[in-house]
Amino acid sequence: MTRAHLIFDSSIGKQKPETIVNRQNPCPFCNVEALTHIMDQKDSIIWLENKYPVLQDAFQTVIIETDECTSELSLYSKEHLHKLIDFALKKWKEMQENSQYKSVLFFKNHGPMSGGSLRHPHMQIVGLKNVDAYRELDERQFEGLTIHEENGVIFNLSTLPRVGFFEFNVRLKQGGEQTIFADLLQTAVHYVLHHFHRNCTSYNLFFYPLENKEVVVKILPRFSTSPLFMGYDIAQVSNKLSDVVQQVQELYFSQKK
Repeated sequence: MTRAHLIFDSSIGKQKPETIVNRQNPCPFCNVEALTHIMDQKDSIIWLENKYPVLQDAFQTVIIETDECTSELSLYSKEHLHKLIDFALKKWKEMQENSQYKSVLFFKNHGPMSGGSLRHPHMQIVGLKNVDAYRELDERQFEGLTIHEENGVIFNLSTLPRVGFFEFNVRLKQGGEQTIFADLLQTAVHYVLHHFHRNCTSYNLFFYPLENKEVVVKILPRFSTSPLFMGYDIAQVSNKLSDVVQQVQELYFSQKK
């Protein structure tokens, strides 16, 4: 099957602000009064059209997660975390129900290796008009060694990662408890940034809708991408998966037993 491609508008891309590397640059998300095309808002969480729509045949939106520019998802209070995830999932579903989109992406970039350009915490929801982003989805990539399971939510470490070497999944089954889904997502991000590897400062979140109405978020620690994946689309999986599962369980879940 031919791989899908999107057209990237380089002329718009050159105009995008950058605050991840150059922290002295002004942050556009901090200047709330100057924001335009706001579609919805709940307290400090703001959903708006992307001012720099670099993708053709797509509708690009941003969710500003908080008014605290230097904060990060692993640091949010439970109240704010639950509010954010509930808000974001509803907006994603709202766009999925719009018939003009063939598929709708929901993802987050954090850190210099993530592909993002702004430090201020944010997520993106992008409606693709002509591309089905999930047509080659392999649900085996969301299976793995179970770290924790609770109230219809499974937290695992991929045994068949999409890219490699370590990829965490949090799976929300239909009828599962969404607040636990949010909590385990936060746990995965906290582990990646604080315990996984001393040089890991970046991650991506990718959300996927499965056919059984299950929602999965994949948490990818980001480093330089493997040349085997870049050149040959071959993912690698570490032989230390069990060690990582044990460490996460001891750090976050041993007190619950």
